[in-house]
Amino acid sequence: MREIAGDILYVDLSERRAWREPVPHEDILKFLGGRGLNAHLLWKLTGPDTDPLGPESPLVFGTGLLSGTEAPCSGRTTVTCRSPATGWYLKTSGGGHWGGELKFAGIGYLVIKGKADHPVYLWIDDGRVEFRDARPIWGADVRQTDLAIKKEVGDGDIQVAVIGPAGERLVKFAGIMFSVYNTAARGGAGAAMGAKNLKAVAVRGTGALRAAQPARFHQAAAVCRRALLADSGGEGLARYGTSGSVEAVNELRAWAAYNFQRSRLDDVYAVSGQCLAERGYLKRRVACLACVFGCHRYTELTRGEFAGCYTGGPELETVGALGSGCGVSDPEAIIKANELCNVLGMDTISCGSVIAWAMECYEKGLISARDLDGLDLRWGDGRAVIEMVRRIAYRQGFGDVLAEGVRAAARHVGGDSYRWAMEAKGLEQSRVDTRSAKAYALAFAVNPRGPDHLHTETFAEFGLSPEGRALIARITGDEKYANPYLAEKRAEIVRWHEDCYAVTDALGFCAFSSTALYGVTPARMAELFSAATGHEISEEEIMRAGRRIVTLEKCFNVRAGAVRADDSLPWRLMHERTPDRPDADAINAPEELSRMLDEYYSLHGWDPETSWPTSQTLESLDLGDVGRQLAAVGKLG
Repeated sequence: MREIAGDILYVDLSERRAWREPVPHEDILKFLGGRGLNAHLLWKLTGPDTDPLGPESPLVFGTGLLSGTEAPCSGRTTVTCRSPATGWYLKTSGGGHWGGELKFAGIGYLVIKGKADHPVYLWIDDGRVEFRDARPIWGADVRQTDLAIKKEVGDGDIQVAVIGPAGERLVKFAGIMFSVYNTAARGGAGAAMGAKNLKAVAVRGTGALRAAQPARFHQAAAVCRRALLADSGGEGLARYGTSGSVEAVNELRAWAAYNFQRSRLDDVYAVSGQCLAERGYLKRRVACLACVFGCHRYTELTRGEFAGCYTGGPELETVGALGSGCGVSDPEAIIKANELCNVLGMDTISCGSVIAWAMECYEKGLISARDLDGLDLRWGDGRAVIEMVRRIAYRQGFGDVLAEGVRAAARHVGGDSYRWAMEAKGLEQSRVDTRSAKAYALAFAVNPRGPDHLHTETFAEFGLSPEGRALIARITGDEKYANPYLAEKRAEIVRWHEDCYAVTDALGFCAFSSTALYGVTPARMAELFSAATGHEISEEEIMRAGRRIVTLEKCFNVRAGAVRADDSLPWRLMHERTPDRPDADAINAPEELSRMLDEYYSLHGWDPETSWPTSQTLESLDLGDVGRQLAAVGKLG
């Protein structure tokens, strides 16, 4: 039976050597695992001037502490590095079965350093590491690479993490694809992998995991499983996937359309999960390791212009970015664009966002058909979106400009185009219109990787389920704060969800299990941790560990030069309303955001002027060594 945490496997591509080290037990108690231990390793292995695309920059894969066990929805893998897209801290995660396979090989964490002298892939066979020549598959897409490696190894059941042509070309929002259709998408981790000449990491594991207290762990997992299946949102998630929420969010005027010029879409049904199921595009549901829902989609087009297209998804964020964000309501064009992003290896959120920005530039005359080599990039043209996806992945023509991300593209084009560049910290915003979701607004502003929902998922603020409303009441003292239009109590809501989400990621749970559905509570995660490791931990202690992780991630950015002004939102959201919600409060006004930030920093014990953690706060979280390093460079609150 394997150690529940697994070892750390270090790989130096420059020297072509690999070695294993055990995870210190004190690090598991302090950082839990997964995202937490990743942050700890990245802090130790980098400095303030580490080049995100340089050979010295590490790429860290961390399985959740419970990945590979029977804990429901616990199969995720966190990837951590310095973001090629932003220069700031990046944690991104993927589902599927790769993380469990790595854990079955006895490895919980993979730290990759250096750069190979030619394209390679890693073959990890029950912990034995080989450096294999990837030159024959360099340039292949994700599906082709996955099949080629499985054929070469002679085992169709292995798990492969892959980059596509976009990662090879260092597209700043290239992702790492797990099991072909699951991706660690945001922030350019695929570019970090491509910069190392690393095409893939293939894994086979034949071991098994054993909890320290098996009967207790089995019982705790069963409690979580029953609670998840009883959650009122579970059936809809299983039946319609993440995009089953599109119509509800649209009704709240929080659904971004036309590059956030609108906060609802008229023909929203066409981009919903209900449409995918009822029109027959959905062929089957797909589940990640240990999942009880199977919310992933497998869709296929059997007739029409895009006949033969098949792909995982599209998810809610994808239909928002490649669909509504570009004014496209043709589900078949969205499915095709999603397929291309998957097989070429790109984040659909950032890809759709840069295309929507370019559409608005085209509409306003800042770029022309000549700049686009004759492409008529008009709102609602799904075929133009599909073509631009290809051009971005291969850096062809204006696609080369967009491949650098929307902040760099706006600097290239100039004029007022920065006003509709939907980014902060250099990362394109995910699809929630935060003018109508104030907890999301604060969470996006303080997110160390940029404005994105998968660091602090505050879905409960919408009040769409009795469980969500009950959670808001528990956090704030009153169910009335389950109202996304309110700014009051947002700091408390964000702070709780931050801590909970950090624990969720560290243990390897899917966010839907704890911060969108609510069966895996902090108390239940503490029970699972205790039974798995044999070290007792309370609900309060495990949430404190989550706060420690969040604070360490903040410190990474502080060391790299972050100040309060970096905790912001895209210009449009702070200065423009939409015709769909002309209300006075339907904006992320700078003054309102500033008040929420003051409250948030106060709750954290961070200096409100700089946003930097204080020495007292760091000492209280057992991060005194981090505080001393920040003090040495004059960056302590």
